[in-house]
Amino acid sequence: MKIARLAALGLLVFSPLALAHPGHAVHGFSAGFMHPLTGLDHLLVMLAVGVWAGKIGGAARWQLPLTFVVVMALGALLGMTGYSLAPIETLLAASVMALGVLLVVSFRLPRLLQLGLVALFAVLHGLAHGAELSSGQGAYVMLGMLLATALLHGVGVSLSASRLPRLVQSVIGCTMIVLGACFLAV
Repeated sequence: MKIARLAALGLLVFSPLALAHPGHAVHGFSAGFMHPLTGLDHLLVMLAVGVWAGKIGGAARWQLPLTFVVVMALGALLGMTGYSLAPIETLLAASVMALGVLLVVSFRLPRLLQLGLVALFAVLHGLAHGAELSSGQGAYVMLGMLLATALLHGVGVSLSASRLPRLVQSVIGCTMIVLGACFLAV
């Protein structure tokens, strides 16, 4: 469990700010794998989904991450077709803030609403990723992104399963709210 915590901390410390959006060249499996790890907004959302799923417990530990990965793939495919949402950066920043709130505030939501929120966040991140994929290597890039996303969800669930103190979850959530606001300001 200590290794998972150190890995998560290392990812946060060495990740540059929101650079995982349209306008960056992305080619091949390794670039796709690194993509979610090199944008702080993506990194935080992927980890937070895992922490939130672990906090909820039970079947949510696999349902929320699986929903995110599947819907993100569908969003990426949609993005590859040219579909986009004009304020995508604003929506991504809002997803960081919303997940921060979900980590800070402890209120029970129906499972369908939990899955719906995760799906919404996933389709937004998928659209942002898909807009960058080249048609020639899109499958390899997407495979790398999906694998990195699933691994980050797993790290988040592991952090939560290690009895992550409530205070630490609140600090992570508050940090996400502040960073999301900073992303909105940029």
